[in-house]
Amino acid sequence: MLLVDAHQDLAYNILSFGRDYTRSAAETRRREQASPCPDGDTALGWPDYQRGRVAVVFSTLFAMPQRRKTGDWETQVYATPEEAHRIYSAQLDLYHRLTDSHPEKFRLIGSRADLDLLLSHWADSSLDMSGHPVGLVPLMEGAEGIRQPGEVAQWWERGLRIIGLAWAGTRFCGGTGEPGPLTREGHALLKAMSDFNFTLDLSHMDELSMLQALDAYPGPVIASHANPAALLRPTESNRHITDRALAGLIERDGVVGIVFFNAFIKAGWRKGDPRQEVSLADVVPHIDYICQMAGDARHVGLGSDFDGGFGLQFLPHDVDTIADLLTLADLLAERGYGSADFEAILGGNWLSCLHRSLPVS
Repeated sequence: MLLVDAHQDLAYNILSFGRDYTRSAAETRRREQASPCPDGDTALGWPDYQRGRVAVVFSTLFAMPQRRKTGDWETQVYATPEEAHRIYSAQLDLYHRLTDSHPEKFRLIGSRADLDLLLSHWADSSLDMSGHPVGLVPLMEGAEGIRQPGEVAQWWERGLRIIGLAWAGTRFCGGTGEPGPLTREGHALLKAMSDFNFTLDLSHMDELSMLQALDAYPGPVIASHANPAALLRPTESNRHITDRALAGLIERDGVVGIVFFNAFIKAGWRKGDPRQEVSLADVVPHIDYICQMAGDARHVGLGSDFDGGFGLQFLPHDVDTIADLLTLADLLAERGYGSADFEAILGGNWLSCLHRSLPVS
């Protein structure tokens, strides 16, 4: 069984806090004791990927809009598309350097051939002792770094494969905390993306713009990290995925990644509340909700968002590192899911999605 995590802000953390993901999470925490990270303790590291059999990660390009900046420590911040372009470019360059410097630990995945080669490595149990490389699939979270639609060709050539139009609202669509429709620029960007069969990530889009994008975009669609809004009521937030958007994504054969931030798992949980109030067992209803809506287990996966603005302090109490997500298999089995189902949920659905969407070579 392999795990795939559809959302990790690795470049953001490397550039903001100097984190080294070739180390274990425990080693990074030890090194950060003297100067704690403002976002909290990490749950990620290459040794932890190995223990958790995490074969593929969707590695994001993320920058914070200046208007949403919360502290002087935030360096990945933009006020203009030009600034966003510079930051996103530097983060994508970082992934190239990381995989060039540590090919035994990390590899960029840009094609089905890349993915199949990576999976063949993981299938060889004789290599378990030395470890397996983790595949990185670049995902742009918020598309403000694309200055004009014609630039998508350059981004594709550099290895970008997934684009989300929003984090907060953007010039392309409404987003988290800033509702609104798909704009004229948004429609133009989707048209340009379709020429390359980019995967569209609906995460963080406002419901209206999600539904419009589902109608407008002919290529593959996913929600890399979004939990069902129906399980988080009452809430005024437009961050979570609604039933209408879920139904549309399932109809388009998309996959939704479940987020492990406690406030997105248990309604009413707030930062500062005890971790003990939330466990991995509380994640299972979110997975089951999507499976029940779809009528099968083919449309949900993991999108942890670990290290994505919140650390270990805001995760279920029985999570120490990403390796602990393997225990979801037992929890799903207790809920009545068979081995084929939880293997699909923990990684197989995302692998199928990648095989459908990536170019052959």
